[in-house]
Amino acid sequence: MLTVTNNDSVLGATITGVDLSRPLSDKDFAGILRALGERGVLRFPGQLLEPAALRDFSLRFGSIQTTLTGKFQDANVPEVGILSNIVENGQPIGLADAGQDWHTDMSYRDTMGFVNVLNAHQVPHRDGKPLGNTVFANMHAAYETLDPALKEKLANATATHDFNKFWDNMCKRPGSTRPPLTAEQRAKRPPSVHPVFMTHPITGRKVLYCNPGYAIRINELSEAESDVVLEALFAHQLEARFLHTHVWSVGDVLIWDNIGTLHNALPDYGPNEHRLMKRCQVMADRVFQSDFIQRALAA
Repeated sequence: MLTVTNNDSVLGATITGVDLSRPLSDKDFAGILRALGERGVLRFPGQLLEPAALRDFSLRFGSIQTTLTGKFQDANVPEVGILSNIVENGQPIGLADAGQDWHTDMSYRDTMGFVNVLNAHQVPHRDGKPLGNTVFANMHAAYETLDPALKEKLANATATHDFNKFWDNMCKRPGSTRPPLTAEQRAKRPPSVHPVFMTHPITGRKVLYCNPGYAIRINELSEAESDVVLEALFAHQLEARFLHTHVWSVGDVLIWDNIGTLHNALPDYGPNEHRLMKRCQVMADRVFQSDFIQRALAA
């Protein structure tokens, strides 16, 4: 039986009683979807999945995004990406520096990201302590505690999100394996525009949907005022009271909601401290459809 145990934190829950290597019942999927909206980050411990099982579970939430470069995918299941600092025969087997800054996935696309699904196959340790934690920020709470005057000012505002901002910043980091994007690749990721405050499709509550990784401009403000307001929003949403840190264990399947959270993977491990994650990035092409949510939660 599916059991949800909430973390003693602003985000997160552990789910037991389900085997993700097998198809989920509608009732169990409904329980997972409710918990995802309420808690933002869900951990399923002790589940080391084959790539096809990871893909099939992820597809319950929506379509899986394909990579822009076509690299670092499972050879047999291309919907599954590989995040790793492991090098074999002189070649990296995965994208080593993915996510090492605050962002929410795919906000740069017209169809934004809904969930990330990661399965930990290798977790680095040093002196018995796990490394490579992932930190999350609660955007329901960030909106609810925002200054009322700023809420009113931005009530109908939109922000432009640009993929190039994050990619170019990551390329500049020492030791990065990210290649510069070609003009053709950049053309495939044009900027997108989304409301600064968005109604979450599961909870029905407002979230602050504006992240330091991709947001470049509040469109209804002058450039100078936009820069000031964005800095204020970024500082607010990353206050310690909104943060939750996930400490990885081998076999963790972790799902997080990109609409209601931000995340940051901590690069505190060296090249010989191996980390291997398998990942599916799911798009929000179904979750904003009211019939999808109604059918899923009715089970």
